Amino acid sequence: MGFHTFDADAAAKLDDPARYRYVSREELLSFLGPGSEDVVADLGSGTGFFTDDVAPYVDELHAVDVQEEMHDFYREKGAPENVTFVTADVASLPFDDDYLDGAFSTMTYHEFATDDAMAELARVVRPGGVVVVVDWSTTGEGQAGPPTDERFGLADAIDAFESVGFTVTHGESRRETFVCVARR
Repeated sequence: MGFHTFDADAAAKLDDPARYRYVSREELLSFLGPGSEDVVADLGSGTGFFTDDVAPYVDELHAVDVQEEMHDFYREKGAPENVTFVTADVASLPFDDDYLDGAFSTMTYHEFATDDAMAELARVVRPGGVVVVVDWSTTGEGQAGPPTDERFGLADAIDAFESVGFTVTHGESRRETFVCVARR
């Protein structure tokens, strides 16, 4: 399995409302369960497509991406006031221990799914906090998203979260994607 990073030159494609067919705004919010005083991170925020959906429901939202170009694109289109831009790899987040109430990753888990990244999530997400992952599955046809050999399956995500002390509270395999909700 590889670690595919989305081409920043194609950033405009990330704002396509057709992305909701893989996970809707309502579904993401239901899995995350954000509170008005929560501090949350969007892991692999890209152009802020899903960041914008969650921002109205939290106090602080950190748009985390390894590519500054994605942040530039997001800034240009306009971000909510409670969004801060963080250029970092998930394996090296600039947050204090137990800082985040939650985090989510929509179609980016395959870009950061390493032991170091999982350990980092266990460090920065507070006890009781939740991490929601919706990503391309190894069982998908591969016509959308990264090549199938660069994807993970639900069982891989469950194993990774459980190995660092999270409890998986929901797991679901779909036609092209999987959902994994883990609580620390």
